[in-house]
Amino acid sequence: MPYLAVPRVHEAIEWYTRVFGASLTAEPVVMDDGRVGHAELRFPSGMIYLADEFPELGLTAPQEGAVSVSLMLEVADTDTVLTRARLAGGSVERWINEAHGHRNATLLDPFGHRWMLVGPLTGKLPPPRE
Repeated sequence: MPYLAVPRVHEAIEWYTRVFGASLTAEPVVMDDGRVGHAELRFPSGMIYLADEFPELGLTAPQEGAVSVSLMLEVADTDTVLTRARLAGGSVERWINEAHGHRNATLLDPFGHRWMLVGPLTGKLPPPRE
């Protein structure tokens, strides 16, 4: 299960909830210094853990242009989720395509993490790029 370091963890929780349909499983664990040490988000297809950055422990969010991992997320409707993400500040890295048995797209969230959306094939042409 991925354990992501994110800047602005409360904003990230709200974004993942609104855009991806995740839900917070319990109140985040807040450390004495006010940083979130642990939060759990349940997605329709799995779970991730989140924490604020702790650079003194070597835990930092991805830096711009330096993402080292992609998170694959199963979604019911790739087009809808990609549109929601884009309108909420996500950056499309690879537009919608149908290949390898999925309708897929890749985006970078506002917190530096890359998500590969995979949903059911539709047989439709990808929507026009905006």
